[in-house]
Amino acid sequence: MKLIFLGTGTSQGVPVIGCCCEVCRSKDERDSRLRTSAYLEVDGTTIVIDAGPDFRQQMLRTGIRRLDAILLTHQHKDHTAGIDDVRAFNFVDFPTIHPMHIFGNDATIKTITKDFDYAFAVDKYRGVPVIELHTVTPDKVFEVAGVTVVPIEGSHSSHFRVLGFRIGALAYLTDFNAISEAEIAKLEGVDTLVVNALRWTKHSSHFSVTEALELIERVGPRRAYITHMSHEIGLHAEAERRLPRGVEFAYDGLEIEI
Repeated sequence: MKLIFLGTGTSQGVPVIGCCCEVCRSKDERDSRLRTSAYLEVDGTTIVIDAGPDFRQQMLRTGIRRLDAILLTHQHKDHTAGIDDVRAFNFVDFPTIHPMHIFGNDATIKTITKDFDYAFAVDKYRGVPVIELHTVTPDKVFEVAGVTVVPIEGSHSSHFRVLGFRIGALAYLTDFNAISEAEIAKLEGVDTLVVNALRWTKHSSHFSVTEALELIERVGPRRAYITHMSHEIGLHAEAERRLPRGVEFAYDGLEIEI
């Protein structure tokens, strides 16, 4: 299995518009972060997790020409705003049309249906995205083109739920700020854990670095990567020295084998 971090930034990305902090002015490419997304290749199946406003740029930058499915963690725009651009994959082999299979929880599917209503209209205009929606529930394992996916539910706030995903030895969680014991149990035995951390200090809707490290220690993967980071994390070259062995801050373009 191959994982490529397409984006590792928070909803504003890094650099932040109008900000002149040392991170936003950094020349280190690892400090330039598009909105959080990841690409997986599993036994020939190609999957993207989240398609935010940088989706088109991420696909072009990585050179991805074929995509079987998109897994959505939740309905916020930094994770869904790029979905219109799936039409490039629909028609890349025209006249053959490849529907894009999109998976998400009920609230996310409802938002996609509303925000991209023209893709689901009875009388569609030419060239709209061709999308097949699949509703996921946290208590039921599902398959994507033969690949088994275990959904992992967490809280993004006290009243907002998000999904993470486990595929084999990899688990990918973003925009979590809490996770139950039952969901932690689904992570048992993972080799590689990806988890979000917005900044070093506590936040109302995302893990802090300390909270992410606590979860990593609890799960005990061989290695772990932190994603969905704001500029408050600090310069990559300096911040990574503060992490324990086996844990790294991910960066855009980082590619790993699992």
